[in-house]
Amino acid sequence: MKISIERATLLKAVSQAQSVVERRNTIPILANVLIEADGATVSFRATDLDIEVVDKAAAMVERAGATTVSAVMLHEIVRKLPDGSLVSLTDDQRTGRLTVEAGRSTFSLATLPREDFPVMASSEYQSNFTAKAGDLKRLFEKSKFAISTEETRYYLNGVYMHIADAEDGRVLRCVATDGHRLARIDAPLPEGAVGMPGVIVPRKTVNELRKLLDDDAADIAISVSETKVRFATSEIALTSKVIDGTFPDYSRVIPVGNTKRLEVDASEFAKAVDRVATVSSERSRAVKLILDEDKLTLSVNAPDSGMAQEELVVAYGDDHLEIGFNAKYLLEIASQIDRENAVFMFNSSGEPALVREGSDTSAVYVVMPMRV
Repeated sequence: MKISIERATLLKAVSQAQSVVERRNTIPILANVLIEADGATVSFRATDLDIEVVDKAAAMVERAGATTVSAVMLHEIVRKLPDGSLVSLTDDQRTGRLTVEAGRSTFSLATLPREDFPVMASSEYQSNFTAKAGDLKRLFEKSKFAISTEETRYYLNGVYMHIADAEDGRVLRCVATDGHRLARIDAPLPEGAVGMPGVIVPRKTVNELRKLLDDDAADIAISVSETKVRFATSEIALTSKVIDGTFPDYSRVIPVGNTKRLEVDASEFAKAVDRVATVSSERSRAVKLILDEDKLTLSVNAPDSGMAQEELVVAYGDDHLEIGFNAKYLLEIASQIDRENAVFMFNSSGEPALVREGSDTSAVYVVMPMRV
């Protein structure tokens, strides 16, 4: 195999591949990227056995062929090469080496046979449809902060993507929760998605998917089966196993009877929470919200470190209420609000709060209170 490829193109392809590769693994071939050159295209394939990414790029292919080489090593070399340089990759199967040349730099890297590289078995997908990258980015970016990191509740270690009924009809919905907070985000239902089975997309896949969604107007081909999900553009295909488990009935924890309404500038609220939380204890990160007519007082009282208090002018016309929350959870939810104002709906100090953007119900957040 011998190819020449522009550095920026190579870097983009290799960076996607190396991020899928697990740094610590007991199978040497899994640390490698499979490079396949044919025609005027070169593809870079990487896998950790749960996720597989294939990135295709245009290249001058002098000699077709395939080999595997350390993904992290190749990425580091290409990253450090000068901008605009033309990179030549030459594989010598007799010596088991891949030569990387650019300008006056030459590297010789150890390779492993392509035959040893595991390729994810193709799947029969029950549902195939297309969605806009902008819609998918919103669904996953706004929900992923609530993914659980608790390994014992493995079915919460991802985002539940499914078809759901909303006020205005059927929608494509993503939900994530860790038991302390919940995010439920809706997008218009893409054509052809109606029979899609609900799947739990793992956290790592959600993070890798971000790289496919740079161009909001791009079309993303989505294929879903009971065991796998695939997201693809014309250049990149990301295939992932889904989490084998049943996502809990999240609708039961979304409060419907909360009537105490607080409207606050999301940015000002986040900054104020961040300031008062400076003195909160590292363990609890507790902040108390004290609500009176058109006034919100944020209060932190940590016996070991001190106390802090800040007042905000807000829109609130209900009874006096004192309720405590984890400051980190409040900040994460506030950072998801795209509009100026966040609307909090409360019932009592011991019940979860509902948060949304103005009157928009396509993005809904729930946060559990804590004793302060």
